[in-house]
Amino acid sequence: MIKNKETVKKTEKKPLEIYVHIPFCIRKCAYCDFLSAPAAREVQKAYVEQLLREIKTSEKLSEVYEVVTVFFGGGTPSILKGEQLCCILEALQNHFPFREDAEITVEANPGTVDQDKLLKYQEAGVNRISFGLQSADNEELKLLGRIHTWEQFLESFQTAREAGFQNINVDLMSALPGQTLNSVCRTLDLVLALSPEHISAYSLMLEEGTPFYERYKEHPEYLPSEEEERQMYYRIRDRLCTCGYNHYEISNYAKPGYVCRHNLGYWERRDYKGYGTGAASLLENVRYTNQAELSEYLKGDFAGTKEVLTEQAVREEYFFLGLRKMEGVEPGKYGEYYREQIQKLQMQKLLEEEDGRIRLTRRGIDLSNYVMAQFLM
Repeated sequence: MIKNKETVKKTEKKPLEIYVHIPFCIRKCAYCDFLSAPAAREVQKAYVEQLLREIKTSEKLSEVYEVVTVFFGGGTPSILKGEQLCCILEALQNHFPFREDAEITVEANPGTVDQDKLLKYQEAGVNRISFGLQSADNEELKLLGRIHTWEQFLESFQTAREAGFQNINVDLMSALPGQTLNSVCRTLDLVLALSPEHISAYSLMLEEGTPFYERYKEHPEYLPSEEEERQMYYRIRDRLCTCGYNHYEISNYAKPGYVCRHNLGYWERRDYKGYGTGAASLLENVRYTNQAELSEYLKGDFAGTKEVLTEQAVREEYFFLGLRKMEGVEPGKYGEYYREQIQKLQMQKLLEEEDGRIRLTRRGIDLSNYVMAQFLM
């Protein structure tokens, strides 16, 4: 019997998203509750060394997976020296097969990148930059505790373009203390003039333990009203959609072909592997969370917690993550467990069905927290 190519098939590898957490920043923003803090260069160097060791511990995953996206988040990943971040990416490339068109993103704070660093990113394979602008109003930036100005952002953005980046995201925030609809529109106009490929627009959330929470929890009058917040949200959405951006997730907009594939992976519950302090992984419906204490991580203690997700937990995540997408989800095999909830939400005009998919209505977006809660049994 002669063997041919049809009888000897290579096992197809599963797609894997990778997240690398860089928990350092120049200064903690007043609204931020992320696992991040300023640190000396020596600490950053030691952290990178431990990241490289952690990557080596997961070599067996390369037998099963190929990498489709990498996302360096934080903190401020661009606070690292260019050589350090590229060394981490090189280690991943050495340990995993990468899909040829893998999306590789680095979050950057304006003022923390220059031409040399951005060119190093390019050479290493980074093909997407995400700038945390938040606002084009320098007074609003100062209030937020940001370390940059609009002018510094503009310089960083233009430098990224000159370095060859053709996929740039800009993060914006609305519902800030004292912010007006006119201020939001001015920021939007200035950003649209730059024509970034992707824009993420989030409303401010007061998180416990942050200076903003302590400052405004007893003084909500300093914040825009709920009605003003919704006006800002819909003005942003309508303006971006008019300018050719696809509103594909509650807070995310992209030009055709530029959706953030990494974030889509989270919303669609694809397998992902996280590296660094506090990083989470989801592999075959098992969730792992890394050691969150920096001091312990620097000693080589990477392991944190492990949770085998129940079928109920999987169903819940399928809906409350998937419904963040504007195209919604197919109820599929999970629909029978939520038939009553879905019918109730449709009667309340919070969900609608089209072509076998359920999705949020405009009113459903306004009450999205309530809608998602209906799927938590």
